[in-house]
Amino acid sequence: MHSIRRAGIDDVELIRALAHDTWPDAYGKILTQQQISYMLELMYSSKALTDQMLSGHNFIIVYEDEKPVGFAGFSPKNKNERSLFRLHKLYVLPSQQGKGTGKLLLNEVIRLSQASGAMALELNVNRHNKALHFYKKIGFQITREEDIDIGEGYFMNDYVMLLELRS
Repeated sequence: MHSIRRAGIDDVELIRALAHDTWPDAYGKILTQQQISYMLELMYSSKALTDQMLSGHNFIIVYEDEKPVGFAGFSPKNKNERSLFRLHKLYVLPSQQGKGTGKLLLNEVIRLSQASGAMALELNVNRHNKALHFYKKIGFQITREEDIDIGEGYFMNDYVMLLELRS
């Protein structure tokens, strides 16, 4: 049985551990190990996660029975405009993929975003990530390509996708 709860500062180390457990599977075939390590430190250090939470990012954690198996992070795209939200992160353990856990987590992000006034949800996904098909199946549409310089000579080569939310 799955359950989802909101995460707080006390959950930073749990989210960090889940990221380290999910990223090798998610990116191992499309990024070098050096880039994965660099990006994990950049986006999932304790300080980075704490700063994200303090700046308004919402995090939720999904559990199977009592075991944490994934997480998501999302926020309004613009602090002054709540009609467009961004999904910043959504990861489930490899053992959970194909079981509906990611969809359950995404549906909760959608529900919470709508409850806060969102009319659409936007995300970035690596152009070669297998999650691209998951997002398309849910109804996200590719709106553009984006190449983001994240430093140290690394780039994120992404699609920006959008899901219009029903009221």
